[in-house]
Order: sequence, then structure tokens, then C-alpha cells
Amino acid sequence: MKKNPLLAKLPFLVVVLLATLALNTTAVSFAATGMPEFSLKSAADGKTVKSEEFKGKVLLVTFWATWCPPCMQEIPSLIELQEEFGPEGFSVVAVSVDQGGSKPVKKIITKTGINYTVLMADSKITRDFGGIVGIPTSFLINKEGNIAKSYPGYVGHTILADDIKEMLK
Repeated sequence: MKKNPLLAKLPFLVVVLLATLALNTTAVSFAATGMPEFSLKSAADGKTVKSEEFKGKVLLVTFWATWCPPCMQEIPSLIELQEEFGPEGFSVVAVSVDQGGSKPVKKIITKTGINYTVLMADSKITRDFGGIVGIPTSFLINKEGNIAKSYPGYVGHTILADDIKEMLK
């Protein structure tokens, strides 16, 4: 029986298709799913920060780590977004999944000039946000406290800025 040459390339084609879909996926919209409540320690000063402190704001909750190159690449964009939209009722909340405690996270905060809230994750918050399986993973929360969009992986500045503007209307 003669083998079909296309079948031999099928695994490669599937990988290419999946990679293409992943690169072209910018956000996943959600039905009105409430943002999970949290109470986490600040990486900067160790004080407890509660989700209720952000009530009525548009939030970008991003899960990241100091050892993650795409996460580090997003920091300048997140700083800009906080500067640009903070006065309009927007906040970035970065949740570090670093396992080594807050010391390396605090170093990055200082080194990069992070101007937004950085918290240390616990297993509850990662589970409550649907089980974070890759980083960076971000969630855009509307003023009503509902998850409006999810962004798996690195997200470009323009996409985030456009989505935040829409939420602030």
C-alpha cells in the first residue's frame, strides 16, 4: 500500500496550525464572570492588599514571574498603561508566581521602576482564576468587577490600550 505523503507531514501541519492560532489569538471574552476575591501580600512592602480595594476600577490582573522573558518584556508597557489610564480609574495588578519569595520580585520592582501593584500569589488565587497554566496570563476586569477578557501569553501594548479604553467608556 502506497503511503500518502501528506499524512507523513500531518503532525508538522497540526503544530504549525496550532502555533498560528495561538499567535493570532489576542483575547478571549468572558460572559459576566466575577473576579475572584483575594487578599495577598504586596511584594514591595509586605502589606496585605485586598481585591475590594479596586472596586469600581478597570483592572488588568496579570500573572507573571521574574524568570519569564515575555513577562519581563511586558513591564514597560504595563508601566505606560498605568501612567496613561491610572487617572481615569484603571489599575494594573501584577501577581507574581515566583517561588523564591518576594526578594527577587522586589529587586525587579526597583530596577524597572514598576509603578503598579505587585502581589505575591498563593495557590488559591491561581486556582480561583481558573488554574494558571502559563505565564504571562492576564485578565481585564470591568468596573462591575467581572472578567471581561483573558489574554494567554504576551500581549502587545496597542491591544491592551484599546481594550482598556473600551472598558473605561
